[in-house]
Amino acid sequence: MMGKVLMYGAVLVAAVATAMPELTGYYGLVLVAAGLAAGFMKPLDEVTHRIAYYVVAATLPAVADNLDAIPAVGSYANSFLDAVAVFIAGVALANVMLQLLTQVKNA
Repeated sequence: MMGKVLMYGAVLVAAVATAMPELTGYYGLVLVAAGLAAGFMKPLDEVTHRIAYYVVAATLPAVADNLDAIPAVGSYANSFLDAVAVFIAGVALANVMLQLLTQVKNA
């Protein structure tokens, strides 16, 4: 339940960051913190899911940059996907830390 709340909250924060970027400069911090919390609360058990999160976190900003070519809405779509990528990077980072902890415990 809390994972869904964090995901919906992250999408809401990303939308607000896109619509009103001048409101505060802490959107990135909030998104990374939410991603870390979501990643620690519900770890990704399957390797393929973890790899997918790593790939999306690394490549989504580059893909989103191409949306600037769309007139009127492209820059907003780019900003929104960049903010979502920050949240996904937090989830991926939490899973990396959890996997390192598991490896250390099993060693």
